[in-house]
Amino acid sequence: MAKKTEPVMGNDASTVRDVAARAGVSASTVSRVLGGTYPVAASTRARVLKAMRELDYVVNAHARALGGSTNKTVAFVVDDVTGPFYAHIARGVEEQASAEGRLCMLCTTHGDPQRVLAVVETMREQRADAVIVVGGAWEDKAYQDRMTHFAHALDRVGSRLVLVGRPPLGPGVPATVVEYDNEGGAFAMTTHLLTSGHQRIAYLGRVPGLSTSGQRLSGFRRAHELLGLAPDPKLILDGTFSRSHGYQGARQLLASGADFTAVFAGTDMVAAGALQALREARVSVPDDVSVVGYDDVPLALDLFPALTTVNVPHEELGRAAVRLALHREELPGSQHLVLGTHIVLRDSTRRPGR
Repeated sequence: MAKKTEPVMGNDASTVRDVAARAGVSASTVSRVLGGTYPVAASTRARVLKAMRELDYVVNAHARALGGSTNKTVAFVVDDVTGPFYAHIARGVEEQASAEGRLCMLCTTHGDPQRVLAVVETMREQRADAVIVVGGAWEDKAYQDRMTHFAHALDRVGSRLVLVGRPPLGPGVPATVVEYDNEGGAFAMTTHLLTSGHQRIAYLGRVPGLSTSGQRLSGFRRAHELLGLAPDPKLILDGTFSRSHGYQGARQLLASGADFTAVFAGTDMVAAGALQALREARVSVPDDVSVVGYDDVPLALDLFPALTTVNVPHEELGRAAVRLALHREELPGSQHLVLGTHIVLRDSTRRPGR
C-alpha cells in the first residue's frame, strides 16, 4: 500500500514520488501519464491527475524542469476578442510584447468567470511570463479567492498575474494592476449632461456584480448627488454591455412612456443599439434625446450622429500591462497604475429644448 502524504498546495516540494504515493501507483506510472506517450488505464490516469491537482504538482514540476525560467510568452485573457474594447487593448499588449521579445498568446473566456479561472491555471502550467486578464471582475468571494491563489502561484515560479480594467485583489497579493479612471469618466460625463440642463437621464447597461458596471454607475450617481439631485431608479435598466441590450432597453423606455431627455449608455455598443431604437421610433437625436456612451471605440465615430463618449486609453492599457509586469523588479513601486479618462463631445448631445 503506497504511503499517504498530506496536501502541499502552493508548496514547491512536491515530487513525482509524492504524486505516486497519493495516487497509489508507481513513480514510473506517473511519468507515463506526464509524458503521454505510453498507454495508461483511464481510471489510473484519473487518479494521477487528481493527485497532481491536490498537490499543485504541475506548476512546481515545470519550475524544477526549467530551472526557474519562463517560456517567453505573454498570455492575454479576454471575454471576446471581436469586441472593439478588447481588440484595441490587445493591440497594445501585442506591440509591447513584441518589443520585449515575447510572443503573445490570446485566450478567450466568453464572459464565463469559471473559464477565466481555467485559462489562468492553464497559463501558469505553461509558465507564461505574464498572464494578463482584461475586463471587469465579478463580485464573488470564491472567484476572488481563487484568483488570489493563482497570483501567488504565478509569483512563486517567476510569472505574474496582471489585472487590466479591474480592481486589485487586496493588500499583499503579488499582482500588477493597470486601471483607468472608470468612475471618474462616468462622473465627468454625467456632470456634463446635468449642467447642460438634462435633469432626467436614463442609464442603460447596469450589470449587477460586475466591477466595471458598478464603478460607472457610482460615477453617475455621485454626479447627481454633487448637484443635489437623485437619479430616478425607474430610469436605470439592468442588462449587458451589448448592442442588443441598448436596443431593447431604449424600446422599453419608450414603451413605458418614461420622461427622459438623455440616455447614458454603459458602453458605446449599448449606445449603438439605443440609437437604432430611437431612430426607428422617430425620436430625433440630439434634438429630442441626447445619447452618450463609454469607451470611445472607433464605432463611436461611425454612428449617426457621431457619439459623445468617454475616452479610454485602450492601447496604453495594454502596453503598460506588459511593461510593468516584465520590469516589476525595476519598478517595484509602480505596480498599480491608474490611467486617466476624458469625455469627447460630438454630435449626439445638446442642451434640451434648444
